[in-house]
Amino acid sequence: MTTPIVHAWMPSSPCGDGCLPKNPPTVGRIVLALRIVLALAAFGLLPVLVVLGVPFPRVRRSLTRIGARTLLFAIGIDLTVLDARSERERSRTAAGALHVAGHISWTDVVVLTAVQPSTFVARADLIDWPVLGRLARAMKVLPIDRARLHQLPGVVDQVADRVRAGGSVVVFPEATTWCGRAYGSLRPALLQAAIDSETWVQPIRLRYLDRTGEQTTATCFVGDETIGASIGRIFRLRGLRAEVEFTAPEAPGGDRRDLARRCEVAIRRDDVYDPTVHEVMAEAERSPMPPTVAAA
Repeated sequence: MTTPIVHAWMPSSPCGDGCLPKNPPTVGRIVLALRIVLALAAFGLLPVLVVLGVPFPRVRRSLTRIGARTLLFAIGIDLTVLDARSERERSRTAAGALHVAGHISWTDVVVLTAVQPSTFVARADLIDWPVLGRLARAMKVLPIDRARLHQLPGVVDQVADRVRAGGSVVVFPEATTWCGRAYGSLRPALLQAAIDSETWVQPIRLRYLDRTGEQTTATCFVGDETIGASIGRIFRLRGLRAEVEFTAPEAPGGDRRDLARRCEVAIRRDDVYDPTVHEVMAEAERSPMPPTVAAA
């Protein structure tokens, strides 16, 4: 067994089981079964649609978007897109751009693809995951192994080449998933690609809301939860909506740390870091449940 490489710059987050909402609304067995059937059909169809559209970029993007929206519907997540950009601002990212978003869950890729199909920079082991790995390979995800810092410049070069050629690439500079009500700082390394390619950066504000319109942590993929357990849990949830907001693009400039700061201001805006989600988790760990009669 290979020992994972750990270094001081390895991304981490304090989010865990304690961040998840208690007793969220769920669907019944019949709806769950229908969701699973539709999702399997979408998973099987989406890579085929991508391949069929390879010779025709516009067709490929349209088919990919349709497939992702079908999958999102199967998962049970509604979609709202907010875009107050002017025509001039939209034109700045029309011919290729680096898209920057916070990272909450594996569902982020499905949500953002349903809005605008792009290339994603994602964890290297994603391509080995069951089901999602097939989708990742079809979408030509750029893998990044954050445990191996010497590979980072090569990934930056690949991203720069993609956007320089007119492609759209999505990166998650937090470098790991957070629960959504708490979040990490944007790491600047991958933003160097925008500076090297002299392309604009599109900040994207991504949130998940419950049926009351309040931000929820229900979709987060954090802690020790496995991908299988996360898929099973999220498929049962009811009343979820993803909100994707495009803010004004940011000029690349010449300092990636300044660029990361500007993007962070754009995607956080009026968000308020809620440390209580971690205080609840810590309190639960300090105060274990009393033993049951059987255990006693």
